[in-house]
Amino acid sequence: MLASALWILLMGFFAGQFAQRLGAPPLIGMIVAGVSIGPQFADLISPDVLEAADELRLVAVMIILMKAGLGLDREKLVQQGTVALRLGFLPATLEAIVVALASMLLFQFDFLTGLLLGCVVGAESPAVIVPGMLRLKSQGWGVTKGIPDAILTGSALSDVLLLLMFSLLLNFLGQGGVEAIALPGGITLTAVQLLPFQVVLEIGLGLAAGFLAARLLVVLLVQQNWTRTVVQDMILAAGAALFLVVFAEVFPYYSGYLAVMAMGFFLIEFDPPLARLLRSGFDVLWAVAEIVLFVLLGATLQLQVLGTVLLPGLLILLLGLVVGRAIGWYLSTLGSNWTAKEKLFLLPGNMAKATVQAAIGALPLAAGIEGGEIILAIAALSILTTAPIGAWATQVFAPRLLTKGEVDPTRVAVTGRPIFLAAVDTSSLATQVLLKAADLARRSNGDVIVLYVDNTGDAQAAEQLRNRARQLLADIRHEFTTQVGAVPEEIVRVAEARCVTDVVIGKRGHRPWEDVVVGSVSQAVLEMSSIPVITVDRPIRPASERGA
Repeated sequence: MLASALWILLMGFFAGQFAQRLGAPPLIGMIVAGVSIGPQFADLISPDVLEAADELRLVAVMIILMKAGLGLDREKLVQQGTVALRLGFLPATLEAIVVALASMLLFQFDFLTGLLLGCVVGAESPAVIVPGMLRLKSQGWGVTKGIPDAILTGSALSDVLLLLMFSLLLNFLGQGGVEAIALPGGITLTAVQLLPFQVVLEIGLGLAAGFLAARLLVVLLVQQNWTRTVVQDMILAAGAALFLVVFAEVFPYYSGYLAVMAMGFFLIEFDPPLARLLRSGFDVLWAVAEIVLFVLLGATLQLQVLGTVLLPGLLILLLGLVVGRAIGWYLSTLGSNWTAKEKLFLLPGNMAKATVQAAIGALPLAAGIEGGEIILAIAALSILTTAPIGAWATQVFAPRLLTKGEVDPTRVAVTGRPIFLAAVDTSSLATQVLLKAADLARRSNGDVIVLYVDNTGDAQAAEQLRNRARQLLADIRHEFTTQVGAVPEEIVRVAEARCVTDVVIGKRGHRPWEDVVVGSVSQAVLEMSSIPVITVDRPIRPASERGA
């Protein structure tokens, strides 16, 4: 199992990076890596790991749904009115119906078997859609109208509906019928009649479970101080989220996936600072979970089942997307303030299928339902086509179809390393500037650029500063550079060209004064720079060391 873990992590990482360097989403490379090291080709993954693939995928989906909940914006969802709610039911339902009708013509299914296939195909993949929408939020695409938030919420709701319908149809077709259920008061309802009540119950209890879990976390982590580090916070938060998903299998009256997303959403409402810390922690967990999820997805794909259903399967998928979902998207956004381009973006942004299909695609065949092998083949085909195309199209078409707005840092994690520019000279303040820059970099895991504007040509002074920087920044990734010119202008120019986070500069250094027209160098930089400037003064000596 250890060897399997190494193959999964290393092959998945490098394949993902290779795909990204080619301009494709990393998940494409990870899926290909999974197929190549899976049992159908190299067979490098232990059977024990493959048997645990469903549980590992469950953990990975829990992580990404928690990230989704921690990134939702209540104000944007309220602004959209019923759009998110309609996106949760109309596109998926209409796609399932179109797929059912098409399968009756192409595979001679009866309507209920076709609808079972439609439920498998129509379910959306949180593992593909959630990272894509969070990436758009971090870049500002569509955030003004809350388009990523509406897609995230709609995706979660649609899976609740389709999984319930799938379970109902699987039982009905597998057992040859479902008995009526007697309720108190002499009321008798069939399972189909109970379906709307089940949907409302799962959504309502899922939201309630997420609310209670979020409240409990705030009490334990903030009010009672049961933890002392962010790692301990993450252990409890991830444990609570995983419990919500696992317990839903024992108590199948609420949606575990929706409960996890709701927990993240309510954490933002209850305690934004805690939500920010957890958001960063789940970002780290997702870096590993993403590789495991998509590599195992590729490894468990049954390519041999495609066979003769390839062309009719592609046709069914196309009809479901272009006809069923298109009508659903139109009805969902009717009366909204979305433009035609923004509505068109739903095609790439809301089409991906992967994790749900991998989890339930083989169940009809295992239940002995006629046509189960065709359902399994089309489930595999939907993963191979819609997941990579959807992930790729989302990042390609977002800049062309969506409007860029202001990024809300309270809803997305800050990405990238901060870069600090330490402007030094030959005065005694150089050490204080380097120490301050080093402190900032260590606290934020950032980098430092040490800049010395040398108008004297004193190579020895520059080398002394370089050695001093190397000594004080030994454990920090840094770069020493020299420039020639007017000191404040060069500091501002380099800072803007290198896109630094902050400039650190001494308050009374930088002689000679004739290089500055008005005031000190630090004052000139403060007035000229559009980048925040941190000034460092001379350390104040104790009274015992000062003269009379």
